[in-house]
Amino acid sequence: MATAVPLARVIRSGLEESLHLGHVAVCDAAGRLVASAGDPSRLVFARSSMKPLQASVSLAAMRDDDLPVPMLAVMCASHNGEPVHVRTVSALLRRSGLGVSSLRCPRDWPMDAGARARARSPRRVLHNCSGKHAGMVAASASAGWDLETYLRPTHPLQRRVTKAVLAATGLAKVHVGVDGCGAPVHGVPLASMATLFARLARPERLGPIEPQVTRATSAMGAEPYLVAGRNRTDTALMREVPGLVVKSGAEGLACAAVLDTGLGVAMKIEDGGDRAAGPALIWALAQLGAVSIEALARLDPFLRRPVTGGGRVVGELSAEPFRLGSARR
Repeated sequence: MATAVPLARVIRSGLEESLHLGHVAVCDAAGRLVASAGDPSRLVFARSSMKPLQASVSLAAMRDDDLPVPMLAVMCASHNGEPVHVRTVSALLRRSGLGVSSLRCPRDWPMDAGARARARSPRRVLHNCSGKHAGMVAASASAGWDLETYLRPTHPLQRRVTKAVLAATGLAKVHVGVDGCGAPVHGVPLASMATLFARLARPERLGPIEPQVTRATSAMGAEPYLVAGRNRTDTALMREVPGLVVKSGAEGLACAAVLDTGLGVAMKIEDGGDRAAGPALIWALAQLGAVSIEALARLDPFLRRPVTGGGRVVGELSAEPFRLGSARR
């Protein structure tokens, strides 16, 4: 098993204060490992990086061919809880004849500092996963499934999600746990997450949900702000680089599908440090040629984050210039 490699470092006042180690896997839609750094077999929970696939399964159960693109995008989101996100989630629920009370995610505060300052109390609709949950409960309502138990692994919707995960990863089984929002979360090797994202780029490998996967990834590209929001790497990358589908997850996981080449990228920060995931993913994509030099310059605020002290900038968090090694044939 390969050891973790440096992916990002923090410099404060000229001193290296922290070093984030991690792993990267790059796969094609056939499941072949194309390139890697660290240990591509490292087991990870998919966390919110699974949302494009979960949303595709929900969409298939909803049987709504006219679902507006913003509503589908927010089903794939880990959103900031800004007003536009809350409005879109609420509209999705109303479209299905449901209210916010039908959500089973925890009450939470917005991720965005400005939205959090204006919020009076934690609410379910403010949780960053409320779009995913709105899609799941709407799908259950459309299919006639129980609404109270849509988070149980044995629920018909979650059984369909697990079936889609197996098809997208090529695995015979996965470890199922509980995500932070209460939904089932799937534990897989990092390379399997890269394969899953490669198959989001080549959805013909996903069988009956191919049309829904195409709609979900197209919605993310069309409405990247609804997928995350202000000052978020996922939104910035998809805005600057058309043809990327980017979805990060908790505990330092970040994944991307490169639509033109059909490659999937999955990256895990070993210590779970989310702050390092964005810069490291951008650097990996740049090495693959998915992010041009011009786009890289525009993404510099996300590639290098300021470190402050006493109210002024005294250093930076930046991607370590690691190298992706070609997989052995």
